[in-house]
Amino acid sequence: MNTTSNEPVITTYEQAPTRSVTVGDVTYAYRELGPKGGIPVVFFVHLAATLDNWDPRIIDPIAAKRHVITFDQRGVGASTGEVPGTIEEAAEHAYEFITALGLEKIDIFSFSMGGMIAQDLILEHPDLVRRLVLTGTGPRGGKDIEKVAGVTYRDILRATLTRSDPKEFLFFNRDATGKSAAKAFIKRLQERTVDRDRPASIKALRTQLKAIQKYGRSAPSDLSALTLPTLIANGDHDRMVPTALSEDLHRRIKGSQLIIYPNSGHGGIFQFHEKFAPVAADFLTD
Repeated sequence: MNTTSNEPVITTYEQAPTRSVTVGDVTYAYRELGPKGGIPVVFFVHLAATLDNWDPRIIDPIAAKRHVITFDQRGVGASTGEVPGTIEEAAEHAYEFITALGLEKIDIFSFSMGGMIAQDLILEHPDLVRRLVLTGTGPRGGKDIEKVAGVTYRDILRATLTRSDPKEFLFFNRDATGKSAAKAFIKRLQERTVDRDRPASIKALRTQLKAIQKYGRSAPSDLSALTLPTLIANGDHDRMVPTALSEDLHRRIKGSQLIIYPNSGHGGIFQFHEKFAPVAADFLTD
């Protein structure tokens, strides 16, 4: 990874250039911003998401003080290779990417499927991660995680019929507050107008949904092994990964912190970004 000291520090995600690193016959696309040095924060993204699916109002406050790295999983966006069929494989691919950058210690910020991948990564490589943020996610074997495919396909259909972005239905409540937050969120995702990533394919979506189903139907992991400082957050009405599973994570990860935002869904951290971003930034700076 290029660490030339005279490079200008990029502090907004909108301006972060897309870079790549190759491992064998696979090339991973990533972006980085914020001051280099110290332990970087690696962001693990959600289902069928690319580099352009991160809310800049979450990224930028953290990048004000920390080196931030986002990346595309194998076979998604500008990363090459095959989309992994299990969360375990995705975790090993994430480890492959992280080590390819020469990183020995990281913090993780994760959302939804990214939080599932992060849990598996830490259980397999316990010395890699210093601090962990889990948002909109749940544990392996969590109740009703396997139903995410049905919820996703139904909301994609609803979005198609109304010419909307599926995330408006999947991430936010359908009341006036939720609809307004959804529109604002989608608008923020479009602030970057150049060097945008390739959208995830339908095949990638289907493969990842099957991986999440397998994760949901698996035997639970021993989360008592997660002893690192952990911040957990969600909305109080998450239809994709039920809010009760965030509470379950909090009970099972000793010493973890839990934030549940009112009148919000799977994308509660985006709806409440003005409150959550400073909290996450402080937690990751400690």
